[in-house]
Amino acid sequence: MAFSAATISTCHTSALLNNPINGPKNPNRIPFSHPKLVLTKTIRATRVNLSLFQPFLTEELLTKAINNPLPIFQFDEYISLKEKTVNKALDEAVPLQHPLKIHEAMRYSLLAGGKRVRPILCIASCELVGGDESLSLPMACAMEMIHTMSLIHDDLPCMDNDDLRRGKPTNHKVFGEETAVLAGDALLSLAFQHIAAKTSNVCSERVIKAISELGSAVVSEGLVGGQIVDICSEGTQVSLSELEYIHVHKTAKLLEASAVCGVIMGGGNFIEIEMVRNYARGIGLLFQVVDDILDVTKSSEELGKTAGKDLVSDKVTYLKLMGIDKAK
Repeated sequence: MAFSAATISTCHTSALLNNPINGPKNPNRIPFSHPKLVLTKTIRATRVNLSLFQPFLTEELLTKAINNPLPIFQFDEYISLKEKTVNKALDEAVPLQHPLKIHEAMRYSLLAGGKRVRPILCIASCELVGGDESLSLPMACAMEMIHTMSLIHDDLPCMDNDDLRRGKPTNHKVFGEETAVLAGDALLSLAFQHIAAKTSNVCSERVIKAISELGSAVVSEGLVGGQIVDICSEGTQVSLSELEYIHVHKTAKLLEASAVCGVIMGGGNFIEIEMVRNYARGIGLLFQVVDDILDVTKSSEELGKTAGKDLVSDKVTYLKLMGIDKAK
């Protein structure tokens, strides 16, 4: 969903624009300033091109950031910590209960590992704008549920017909096609129920905005749209702009929603939402280009899924259009 200042309604007082939120906030947050052009003096202590940031940073904020540099960010430690948090929350969200087979199938794919990039991106974006992890954790789990649904369905014989996912046999190979379809359907539905039922300390208008953002990433103008164009493009000549359409929708949309929804849940304003949206869309396209490269340069054991599938099915890829060097 494309946000605009005209379409964002208020939560108490213009919530998304003025940035209040009901719930815990990060006291260490340095908020973005109001988006107006300001003149800044040259600060010789930095080599960064400050003109790139002038629309968003005042001289006071720049001086504060330079005089009080942040400690080196421990990226690997952060990822490991958040991954454990997400895995625990996912395990609790889908308990093993009656009917046993469907819940076994849901848990089999949902808890099969993976990098948890989407939920971690959601949490990190929430924290970026001053929100607490707890505000975005249900949304983060929903992102992984929907991502897992897309993998289960993507692996089906009627789609990519794959036998391996995350280093294990695909869901339909273990539980059968009928159960795999239903497991994916159940995860998609559970994602939205989980947000509505488990989110706390976030005002209802923000929750609705985030649900709408997530829904728009999956529907026929989102992930599903990218999938159908991808299927229809097999064995045909596709332009670079058409290929970008496929991957913006098939891959980048959900990554974009992960980050944007984190900002919404964390209390971010309109400018923060759009800045993070642009960042996440770029990350989404990066993911797909790298995926295309790895498909032909790595083994199935290294990938955890069948290598060379794009070549066999004659899918259009960045490598097919421009070669490996330009793709890199």
